[in-house]
Amino acid sequence: MSLLTYFLDRRIAKYQRELTLTHYEEVENMYRNMRAWRHDLKNHLQVMKSFADKGDISSISSYLDKLSEDLITVDTVIKTGNSMTDAILNSKISLARSKKIPVTADAAIPVKLSLSEIDLCVVIGNLFDNAIEASMRLPESERMIRVYIDMKGTQLYISFTNLTAVKKHTSFASSKGEGHGFGLMRIDRTVEKLGGYVRRGSEDGAFTTEILLPQSEI
Repeated sequence: MSLLTYFLDRRIAKYQRELTLTHYEEVENMYRNMRAWRHDLKNHLQVMKSFADKGDISSISSYLDKLSEDLITVDTVIKTGNSMTDAILNSKISLARSKKIPVTADAAIPVKLSLSEIDLCVVIGNLFDNAIEASMRLPESERMIRVYIDMKGTQLYISFTNLTAVKKHTSFASSKGEGHGFGLMRIDRTVEKLGGYVRRGSEDGAFTTEILLPQSEI
């Protein structure tokens, strides 16, 4: 092992530990918000009971509308069937929405995954971080992240799309750390280690990353 490889592997290991810790902190923050909302529920019920005693149906309806909007920010919006994927996705969706970035997510994982939670955290976490970073360079009205995760046969398929400030057409397949930043390098190295496939493309300001990860029976 060369000295460069040694230091790079140490940096990657450090980055991976920090990334995992960040995800768990984001999840804890999301659950903290949920606990706070539940704690306030008694007060909300008292307010609505007061309206009900007065026969003020209009105020009850308006109050419920406001509660529904508030609940969106703390509700667990994605239930894939895989607890670690749920934790990562919901924490990142909560983070993105707090930055005024709309997220559309469709994710289902009906089987137990053979890849480790650390590898899953690295791939999905970095994809989301990159999409959020790119979105923050755009006006709020132009921000968007779309996530799709599902099984395709024996492979886990992951697709992330976000709008960018670059309005040109480019596409490339099986990219493996070609100077696209440390986060992208982590994705590429992890996918390569797992025998998977990465394809990235950009067209008319929409940047998409598609990943296939083979899954063995457990």
